[in-house]
Amino acid sequence: MADTITSLQGFGNLTSNFSTTDTMPVLFLGHGSPMNAIEENEFVTGFRNIGASITKPNAILCISAHWETRGTFVTAMAKPETIHDFGGFPKALFDVQYPAPGSPELAATTKQLITKTDVGLTDSWGLDHGCWSVVKHLYPAADVPVIQMSLDYTKPPQYHYELAKELAVLRNKGVLIIGSGNLVHNLRIVAWDQLATPGFGYDWAIEASTKMKQYITEGTHDKLINYKAQGKAFDLAIPSPDHYLPLLYTLALQAPNEQVQLFNDKALGGSITMTSLKIDKA
Repeated sequence: MADTITSLQGFGNLTSNFSTTDTMPVLFLGHGSPMNAIEENEFVTGFRNIGASITKPNAILCISAHWETRGTFVTAMAKPETIHDFGGFPKALFDVQYPAPGSPELAATTKQLITKTDVGLTDSWGLDHGCWSVVKHLYPAADVPVIQMSLDYTKPPQYHYELAKELAVLRNKGVLIIGSGNLVHNLRIVAWDQLATPGFGYDWAIEASTKMKQYITEGTHDKLINYKAQGKAFDLAIPSPDHYLPLLYTLALQAPNEQVQLFNDKALGGSITMTSLKIDKA
């Protein structure tokens, strides 16, 4: 009991600069190509619209598909670097900077909240494109502190889902938690000649997407956690877990009285879906 009281007191001290708020929504953003950072398209419009629908947060905690580690880490620097973790794109994309401040305080709070593992604080990462390429459309002024939390690639889906639940209290401190990836993401068989035609999806991609959305809206999280048992369409949609696991972080934070709003719900290039979701009070 004493340990619990001490932990809660420490949490209160760490979050002293974060005012208590109504429960913030949770987002999963289908980030797609890094080019969404500089292009004008319907998906970018969707990001902007959802940003406008949310009370401006005190800070953002992002779980991106593009930061996989052995163990779990959070960025703890005051000024995170804009990481251009891709190649073969125009110089204009590499020139983009998203100079949002970090939050060593939120990083320390996140470390303290999570009991499932020992979370490391690091200054060796920053904001990768899974984070900044979409967050820049929500908050273009880069005036909201942002930290990232890594994905431990050694752990199974159930582990990630349970770990995410330990972050729930942050939602009442004005922290917007964002998972960034793609529900269907198989770059090995993209129809590159169809990328300019939003809505085109292979049959298996549409099948997997339809089932995923059914499970999401029904709250059937166990099937989404156990995605490897959902058949061939899921196998093709999720050839590796990196872009899928951020969805589980979002879903784990859904409360019983909350509903899911889907947006940007289209296939792209045959084997990608841009489907995004917002979880908020019904």
